[in-house]
Amino acid sequence: MNSTTSNKNRHDRADQTRKNILQAAVREFSTHGFSGARTDAIAASAKVNKALLYYYFKSKKALYAAALEEVSGKVVASALAALDPRHSSGERLLRMAINHFDRILTQREFQSLMQQEMVRFHRGEGGSVPLLMRTAFKPLLEKLREAVDEGVRSGELCEVDWLQVTYSMFGANVFYFMSAPMLRLALPFKPFEVEALRSRREAAVQFLGNALFVDRARGAKLAKRVLADMPMPQIKNFKVRRKWL
Repeated sequence: MNSTTSNKNRHDRADQTRKNILQAAVREFSTHGFSGARTDAIAASAKVNKALLYYYFKSKKALYAAALEEVSGKVVASALAALDPRHSSGERLLRMAINHFDRILTQREFQSLMQQEMVRFHRGEGGSVPLLMRTAFKPLLEKLREAVDEGVRSGELCEVDWLQVTYSMFGANVFYFMSAPMLRLALPFKPFEVEALRSRREAAVQFLGNALFVDRARGAKLAKRVLADMPMPQIKNFKVRRKWL
């Protein structure tokens, strides 16, 4: 084995070790929070000694920041892909609404970490929310605004406020998951069973297709097409974490 191959193998092993540590850290922090998470548990889960953990990440705080950046980066990349400019502005918004619903379904660790960060932020404890907003979520909001403004100018969308569209897209999804445990006491349905989730996912997108488009028939047809193109992820019955409520 020559030196170039040997160096590449060492680099690959180091890269994989770092990834293993990050994955273990995401699980630990999302389950126990920053204060409750144990670096011993992270090292054991990643199958490395604690000294190696601190070789890659200088402190628990640095490891937490890297874990949060890891999960939020994946979420933002997925959201930006849904806003692919090859699609019309209206279709991008419908795809973004589905992407957001599916993110709540599948990205449990991101949900938990962001909830913790929001609590810390509202308590004035600092945290990573300001940095994440500047580096990750602000560009996403700008893309959403561009999509709405473009749709209004082209005549595809009704003349609507872009921020209200954003609240309507994301807020409806969030409210469903937050209110479902209470609403099931009053309504005859089980909100976290697969069929109920699929029905709500479809209804949310169909509503936007009817509400946002100047040509409502086209909007409804487009919503149907987007739903067919973006099937719901395969999941077992959803279980909401109490800390999200």
